[in-house]
Amino acid sequence: MDNPTVDNDTRGGKRASKIVYDKNVTEASHHRPWFRGEHTNFNPSRSQMVPDTAVRDWVVQGWAPPAPAINPGTQICAFGSCFAFNISNWLAKRNYHVLTRDESAKGAYVVSMGEGMVNTYVIRQQFEWAWEDKSFDGELWHGYKAESYGYDPEVQAETKRLFDTTDVFILTFGLSEVWYDEPTGNVFWRTIPKDVYDPERHKFRVVTPDENRENIEAIYQLIRKHRPDAKIIVTLSPVPLSATFRDNSCLTSNSVSKASLRVAVDQVLRAHKAEGHLFYWPSYEIVTDVFHLPYKEDRRHVMREVLDYIMTEFEHRWCENADSPPPSLRTAWVRALSSAGMLPGNLVRACENRNVAAVDKLLTREKLSDEPDRDAAIRVLLADLAKEWREDKAAATA
Repeated sequence: MDNPTVDNDTRGGKRASKIVYDKNVTEASHHRPWFRGEHTNFNPSRSQMVPDTAVRDWVVQGWAPPAPAINPGTQICAFGSCFAFNISNWLAKRNYHVLTRDESAKGAYVVSMGEGMVNTYVIRQQFEWAWEDKSFDGELWHGYKAESYGYDPEVQAETKRLFDTTDVFILTFGLSEVWYDEPTGNVFWRTIPKDVYDPERHKFRVVTPDENRENIEAIYQLIRKHRPDAKIIVTLSPVPLSATFRDNSCLTSNSVSKASLRVAVDQVLRAHKAEGHLFYWPSYEIVTDVFHLPYKEDRRHVMREVLDYIMTEFEHRWCENADSPPPSLRTAWVRALSSAGMLPGNLVRACENRNVAAVDKLLTREKLSDEPDRDAAIRVLLADLAKEWREDKAAATA
């Protein structure tokens, strides 16, 4: 690792103002190293982000569970923003027990509207309603067609049953822009239906990091109270705002919206991580800081190949199923990199067909990157990929 030091050279009447990074600092080194604390994790280079272990080493590091905690018998409840749908859909297809996909649970709002519960207030409301029988004034909950969702005791009972039997909660937070009822302070699921909008009482605001932290903390405490042995995995949706209600650009509002949530999540995690029940899955960072072009044309929805990679990585870290081993992480990684424009585009189809010849042909190119270190890393990755496919084919035909 590199060690930062200050260059205090004042020769020529000028004082150096840069930080010098020394390698392999010894007692005889010219520069004295800074104290780096117990943990020092550096930002990776482009070539270091090529291997199929890159996300594990540079993003998931510090956030993975000590051992897989999900097996086919584990009962999972996943809801929150639309990204929660991708998680539950993947796990259900991989034959894990996702309670929110059960036909018997479809009456609960966290099932019928689960991917539309995007702010921390809404998710907190569902736990308080189901477990603490908390009542809310007015019509706060509305469906996709602006229809009112009431406080039906049967739906409440179904939600409670769902929560009471959950072993792993996967909660995805999405945004920090909310509409609320000013007289009561209660927050709506989404914007207000046009036919009931009252400018005197229906207001818009941005939820602060402290408010988000308080809500996430309350959710954590409720789960610990009613399901003390359950695991809680929180994620931040990488899907950006489609529009902002602020008087500035949507792109800059989205940065604030996500930052407020990410700070709050980190604060709660730092407070409770050592207790062994609360975990973070960095899907947001994987999408926004690993891949160059991870979104579809609308710049909001994540490409299928990138989503598949994220869930493959999740399954490798969190799940255990002797009868159905997780898909190849290396194949999913190369496919995602290719779809995001970071490797040749024809690798997407090559990965789908496990076409060794196509990979071998790419390796004959004079250059796969203008950066020598990255070129070398890509060649190692593709050579390992072709070798894996050959070995799998040989094992299948043996």
